[in-house]
Formats: sequence, structure tokens, C-alpha cells
Amino acid sequence: MVHMSTEELERFQAQIHRLEREGRVTRTFRRLDAERQWAVITALLEDAAESGPDALGVKRVAARAGVAVGSLYQYFPRREGMLDFAAEVSASFLIGSLENYQEALAALPLREALSAYLAGGVEWSREHAGLLRFFARVAYHGDPDFRDRLVRPVSLALRSLVRAMLEGARARGELREGLDLEAAVRMLHALTLALGDAELLPHLNEYFLLFDEAHLPPRVREAVIALAVRALAREVTPRRRHHGRARAGR
Repeated sequence: MVHMSTEELERFQAQIHRLEREGRVTRTFRRLDAERQWAVITALLEDAAESGPDALGVKRVAARAGVAVGSLYQYFPRREGMLDFAAEVSASFLIGSLENYQEALAALPLREALSAYLAGGVEWSREHAGLLRFFARVAYHGDPDFRDRLVRPVSLALRSLVRAMLEGARARGELREGLDLEAAVRMLHALTLALGDAELLPHLNEYFLLFDEAHLPPRVREAVIALAVRALAREVTPRRRHHGRARAGR
């Protein structure tokens, strides 16, 4: 079972109730415990990630989730709605989790915030590997069915988190004057996506060429953070050289 905080669990269960009222999932599914519900959702996402959204295999999903095939048809009114349900629940869960971190990250110095954002994001994504694989497939394949329902909302939530970090840094006087904040947000958002995705999805690293045995993720991550902070930071006027020595010679 994936770890959920009390707040995440409450939000997850509230969404299941809403989707039941909309006829997207049955009362039988809603009555399952959260561990079994999440196992079914993860199995749907993993199968779609491997076989493609149009080739979902009910038998494979049932085997992954550890339930009978007949149980899946008791959980969902329509076979065609299974994956849509899983994607919607996952998107809401992920966006809610991102929003929970926003205030804490915005309060940290920019270097610390970026370090926590990248390291925490990788750890979170590994814990939710089924969601990550499905999201990566539909995002990088440009799947139109899930672009507006999953990919864009999650990406906007990630970008909002980056914006909150930069706005916090600006309020503390960490950013240089005249910085185009919105352009910086977009640049940093794209940069962090490439860095995180290359670490989590090895086939993408073959394209980005960020990591190897001599350049492990923590090393590259810190270099990227240092570069970003240097580019965005307020310029500090250096002290006059030999100031103390000059005074001493008077």
C-alpha cells in the first residue's frame, strides 16, 4: 500500500464518493479498503503504461491487483471507464499532494527549496511508480485523450510550485532586480522536469545524457541548482579589496 497522510487519505476517499455519485464507480468499489482500491488503480495505470491506453487487458489488471476478473466488472459500470477513472483519481491525488508542499517550499531559501523539491519529487515518484510510468507514457507520446485531463493539470500544478518558490525568494530579496519572474518560472520548470524525468526514466537519460557512473544524480542535481541560483540571485556588491589593509596603513 502506498503511504498516504491522513489528509491525503481523506481527500482520496472523498473523491471516490464523488465518482460513485457520478456513476463512474460502484458502491462495491467504494466499500473496499483504501489499500485494495489503490491496488486496483495502480494495476490499471501500470497495464496501460506497458500496453498502451487502447490495449488495456482486464485479465492482466485483475492479476496485478490480486482480484478476480469478475470483481473488476463489479467495481466499474463500464469497461471503457476503468482507465479514465484511474487517471482522474491519480491526477487529483498528485495535484493535491503538490499543493500541500507549496507553502513549506516557498518559505525556504531558494537553494534549499530547489534541493528539497527535486530530491523529494524523485522519492515521491518512485513510491508512486505506476502513476509515474503511465503519466510519462501519455505525456511523451502526446496522447490526446489524457493531455487535458491528466498531463496539463499536473504540469500546471508543478509549475505553480516552482512559481511559489520563486515568489518566496523574491519577497525575501533573494532574486536580482528586474528579473522577468514568469520567464524564470517557465525556464526553471522545464529544467527541473528534464532533470527529474531523466533520473526516473533511464531511457530518457540516453537522450539528455545527464547521468553516468562518474556523474550520479546528486552531483548533477547540485550543479543544476547552483547554476539556477546563480542565474537568478540578487547581485551582491563585493567589498573593496584591501580595505582593511589600507586603513591599517594610514
